[in-house]
Amino acid sequence: MINITVNDRVVKASPGEYILTVLKREGIRVPTLCHLPDLFPSGACRLCVVEIEGMPGLVPSCAYPVAEGMKIKTHTPRALRARKTIVELLCANHPDDCLYCVRNGNCDLQKLAEELGVRERRYSGRKSEHKIDTSSPSIIRDPNKCILCGKCVRVCEEIQGVGAIDFVKRGSLAYVSPEFNEGLNVSTCINCGQCVAVCPTGALREQSSLKEVTDALTHPEKIVIVQHAPSVSVTLGEEFGLKPGLDVMGIMTSAFRRLGFSRVFDTSFSADLTIMEEASELVERIQTGGVLPMMTSCSPGWIKFVEQFYPEFIPNISSCKSPQQMLGSIIKSYYAEKQGIDPRRIYNVSIMPCTAKKFEAERPEMAIDGIPNIDAVLTTRELARLIRTRGLNLHTLEPEGADTPFGERSSAGKLFGVSGGVMEAALRTAYFKLTGQELAIERIKPLRGLDGIKEFHVNIAGMEIGVAAVSGLGNARKLLEQIKKGRNDLHFIEVMTCPGGCINGGGQPYTADPDRIRARMKALYEIDRDAKVRTSHGNKDIQRLYSDYLEKPLSHKSHKLLHTNYTNRKS
Repeated sequence: MINITVNDRVVKASPGEYILTVLKREGIRVPTLCHLPDLFPSGACRLCVVEIEGMPGLVPSCAYPVAEGMKIKTHTPRALRARKTIVELLCANHPDDCLYCVRNGNCDLQKLAEELGVRERRYSGRKSEHKIDTSSPSIIRDPNKCILCGKCVRVCEEIQGVGAIDFVKRGSLAYVSPEFNEGLNVSTCINCGQCVAVCPTGALREQSSLKEVTDALTHPEKIVIVQHAPSVSVTLGEEFGLKPGLDVMGIMTSAFRRLGFSRVFDTSFSADLTIMEEASELVERIQTGGVLPMMTSCSPGWIKFVEQFYPEFIPNISSCKSPQQMLGSIIKSYYAEKQGIDPRRIYNVSIMPCTAKKFEAERPEMAIDGIPNIDAVLTTRELARLIRTRGLNLHTLEPEGADTPFGERSSAGKLFGVSGGVMEAALRTAYFKLTGQELAIERIKPLRGLDGIKEFHVNIAGMEIGVAAVSGLGNARKLLEQIKKGRNDLHFIEVMTCPGGCINGGGQPYTADPDRIRARMKALYEIDRDAKVRTSHGNKDIQRLYSDYLEKPLSHKSHKLLHTNYTNRKS
């Protein structure tokens, strides 16, 4: 460790650490608009500049390493003037439509203008004029609000390995765009929304379905049913100032009923259903010499990634629909028959942590006899807006339980919200199918955590089974390349599009704080730890669904309702 002085106070630092890292650790906040903690610093926005004794100019703290004896001043008049000028210049070329912007009140540029005391327009000039791109089913892109921080470009390229957008032109003419300035819908975009999650302004936002949902809720002929993804209950509270990771399941259910939804179901139920089908498919492939390694199919961004970049691996992907689509299908078949309802009257709404779920719901493969499984998808953020619009207060609502028969779930289904959770849930059931015994949870804990690639080998009925859990498609690309080069020790691979899994999805509450992500993950594992039913095959309502309607996993009926196919999009 070395000693440096920050604002006349001696602090410890590691040689080679960047100044900004040390400042954050010491609780000193220096603003930034371009910094991404896990990536090499770009120094693009220059807002994090500080003064160093003996140096003539200001230096970007995000990209400047510490040295023994260095004396740093973080909030000198000179540094503050520089930061304010940068924000003023950004505002000079920014649309004056904050009242209409989805990020109003939650915009990093707006917050910095307030913090630095920007109260008048000192600079003016011709503003940029670009067309708003609404072509994607998941994401809206407004280049006029872009401040060229580069975060979206870097996340798409360096973390997701997709590269759907990049900088075009130079200097004052520069802007961010898909190739050939086409729409996102014809680009390589996988709809994951990680660009939306890091965008500091309203330049990127989800394609909203709030109007369609509110219209359906007031339609006299429609029966509007809502389902919510496993991770939503531990993230929604953050939108209302509650502690990160707090499980608001019962309160959220109460809010749904007050919003006017006819039935409230839990997507964790169909996560259990997915496990029953997926684990059976895995066992069948292992026993019959099917295509291995089998890969999970729950994450629609990952599916489109394979379809575009690695179509040769399409046979490896499980044919199971995602839990969202499975529940939508079961509601419009089994539930509709039991209730004597025309499925065309049912309007299925799903609350998801993911913008790519909007794309998935519109896939033609996700319709049966011309009737879509899901009619509308709202992100966690959109649900929070809907709750606020209706004047509901999560702090005062009394918790309520979900509706049957699709409100009961095991905690294994709840684990779908975190990287490694699908794999853990599937192993619990696959082990039982092969041995007739329950798998000790302690044996598979190496699959837990936020590492991008987690690998594990387990002996099941005398067979050595290799599994891997991957999050972030840049990591998935690394593993796929290893398999292409001949690696053959893996039998089952879980891939989640977003780093850390659905708890960090593109539709979740905005955060750059890794501690909040860990709190969400911890909450899901605590729910699992305290649950009475911890395996999908132990869910009595799942067993009843099979005995009453589906017959057994991988039956003809389950294949029609719960399985799908994929498309080679490489061309």
